[in-house]
Amino acid sequence: MLRTIKPKNARSKRALQAREPKEVEGPRTAIFVRGTHAGDKVQNAMKELMALKRPHAISFSKKNAVRPFEDTSSLEFWAQKNDASLFVVGQSTKKRPGGMTFVRMFDNRVFDMLEVGIEDFVSMQEFKTPKSTPGHKPLMHFASELFTTHPRLVQLKSFLLSFFNGEEIDGIHLAGLGHVVSVTLGPTPPSLSSTTSATATLGAITGDVQPQGEALPKVHIRSYTIRLLASGTRVPRVELTPMGPSLDLVLRRHQDADPELLKQALRRPKLKKQDVEKGLGKKQKNLEVDEMGDLRGKIHVAKQNLGKLQTRKMKGLKSSKEESVDVDEDDEDDEGVYADAGRKRRRTE
Repeated sequence: MLRTIKPKNARSKRALQAREPKEVEGPRTAIFVRGTHAGDKVQNAMKELMALKRPHAISFSKKNAVRPFEDTSSLEFWAQKNDASLFVVGQSTKKRPGGMTFVRMFDNRVFDMLEVGIEDFVSMQEFKTPKSTPGHKPLMHFASELFTTHPRLVQLKSFLLSFFNGEEIDGIHLAGLGHVVSVTLGPTPPSLSSTTSATATLGAITGDVQPQGEALPKVHIRSYTIRLLASGTRVPRVELTPMGPSLDLVLRRHQDADPELLKQALRRPKLKKQDVEKGLGKKQKNLEVDEMGDLRGKIHVAKQNLGKLQTRKMKGLKSSKEESVDVDEDDEDDEGVYADAGRKRRRTE
């Protein structure tokens, strides 16, 4: 572990404050580590991924004897020294050729890991097309329902989103959309039906071990540049042009996050009072924010007795003394009734 450094001047103090936890974190920095035996295919694939990740990428060009699934002390040391939270380790062996391991860190500790094997790779140089500008945030496209149901593919989707995610933005400008990263799957085997995927997800939640011989489809990663052409309307016509790299991956070993570390990573800061009143963050009872951003609420009113409802006192609604008298006993002459009504009218005048 590195020793605690006390700032000696204002510049070093600002540098240490920039590494402290924030409510909205900046883009993740990825370190690309070359193993002791990394083939040309793995090295070229790592260079292409680093080109897509720039400027938030660091390359270790020298060979390093690092085995993430056996010893993570080197990764934790590099993460704390370089303020990085992502690692891509390239290692090719006879047992696992073309191996590439994605490592995600939290609080300078290994959070989870995922190893993939490169089956096929096509470089950017093979595509004689325009390339995207470095530093632009790509659009992500996942074309399979298994990315939301199968635990292994859910983990891969989370890794790719963490890898390509850039700075937090408030709005999107069409001119800033430079390229798309599309992730698709090969033919899905019959064993990975919707029922099997739901069972596997339930087993991952309860902690059951998945079968070792489970066959997962290949993962195809493609990159395209976006061209906005005139369409005669306000909405432009979009064309996608392949720019590379092209990767075909197979899933291998993986390591899930520790439950205690996962609980710390999912912890959110306490929301401000004005944010809670706007309906952000914690969901309030009977309050919701619609698609337009307006706060809407529901009011539940108990059953009311309309007989006691206070209304405007009109002459037609007033109860007269004659109505309280039984109809059978009211056999007086009409003249007498009209005479009494005339007296009451004169009294009120």
